[in-house]
Amino acid sequence: MNPELHKILTRQHYAIVGKHSGVKLCHWMKQSLLHGRECYKQTFYGIQSHRCLQMTPAITHCTQMCLFCWRLQNFTETTLSDSDDPEFIIDQAIQAQQKLITGFKGDPRCDQKKWKEANHPNMLACSLSGEPTLYPRLGEFFEACHKRGITTFLVTNGTNPDALEHLDPLPTQLYVSVVAPTPELYKKLCAPLISNGWENLQKTLALLPSLDTRTVIRHTLIHDWNIDDKYIKAYAQLDAVAHPQFIEPKGYVFVGSSRNRLHFSNMPTHDQIKHFGQQLAEQLGYEQLMEKPDSRVVLLGAQKNNATLQ
Repeated sequence: MNPELHKILTRQHYAIVGKHSGVKLCHWMKQSLLHGRECYKQTFYGIQSHRCLQMTPAITHCTQMCLFCWRLQNFTETTLSDSDDPEFIIDQAIQAQQKLITGFKGDPRCDQKKWKEANHPNMLACSLSGEPTLYPRLGEFFEACHKRGITTFLVTNGTNPDALEHLDPLPTQLYVSVVAPTPELYKKLCAPLISNGWENLQKTLALLPSLDTRTVIRHTLIHDWNIDDKYIKAYAQLDAVAHPQFIEPKGYVFVGSSRNRLHFSNMPTHDQIKHFGQQLAEQLGYEQLMEKPDSRVVLLGAQKNNATLQ
């Protein structure tokens, strides 16, 4: 890895794993250990926030330069060829997580039982930074995780449908980010680094119903950009193609590098997100199943009591 990049990421509290992977403690991991607060993924899907390993196998590789992304974007590459072994990545990622949480043990606010459990993650969020599907051995990586009893959540921007079509095994849960309802808005908000990003996203949405795993569409909502009622129908048309089990309308948060491109006022209120979710649910025949106001997110789905891993 570029030494300058390594230095910047380390200063931002990333643990660098091998040539192209990274780990960083999630905000909700810390909240769970110190204050007993849980991530919306625990509320919605039954995972344990303190046992979640947030990582990426493609820390500087992505196909987009999204305006709302709070990650470092200065060194983005669109392909990843010289790749590390999957077993090496998961071994080193777990060790990196253990090292990152070491200091919490001595904090009097820390739940010691949770801290011990946190050293043995049973959930892996494959997102964090970059586009994970650019890692060519992602299926092997998920297989290594599943053999260890680790649940896997993959978050993708949907611009690499070939990788998803041939992914084996699939993750426990697959998120596809659909941020823009039109190709024009997609180009402005997602700033694709490839010429066929929008077209590839459409292929991914069409592929989703055939994938034998839990599927979720995430709409990151940005005030004054993509949350207006006039876009509801267009979003619904995209979601109808994907036919996901769940949809997450989630508010943009003014943090990290996104502050250089957007404004505090671009964060929607939870009421705005709920309104958007209700309008979208009516279009699709879904209903609002749950909400998490402190994460500014609502969960839409077709059936109640079907939103956990149990």
